[in-house]
Amino acid sequence: MPRHHQKRGPAPAGGSQRQLRVGEAVRHAVADILVHGNVHDADLEGHVITVPEVRMSPDLKLATVYVMPLGGRDSDIVIAALERNKKFLRGEVARRVNLKFAPDLRFRADDRFDEAERIEKLLRTPGVQRDLTPNSDEDK
Repeated sequence: MPRHHQKRGPAPAGGSQRQLRVGEAVRHAVADILVHGNVHDADLEGHVITVPEVRMSPDLKLATVYVMPLGGRDSDIVIAALERNKKFLRGEVARRVNLKFAPDLRFRADDRFDEAERIEKLLRTPGVQRDLTPNSDEDK
């Protein structure tokens, strides 16, 4: 008997529900590891690191971990330190998150704050402010 498969549309922009759920579990695990100082690296000491998002690949074998040091300073140093300790972090994530395979971790700087600041600066420019005021020259 032939199997009847339903044709699925494209995956949502943020990924499937499972990708989002696993990404959130990995995010919590990585954040917990960093908060408790389980990673012993001189470059990570003295840095408070935020993990705002983890994006999982569709097969759940690759996790892209977005991190941001407090204040945004030394992000390159922090990313390099996390990359050096990737094997340890992967093992810890495997112990804390119940998955068939422990995902490979890839660390990236979270640039959403920089992008938000750039947009804020654009909105504060005189040309945009002039267009946003209710009493512009076009109303007269």
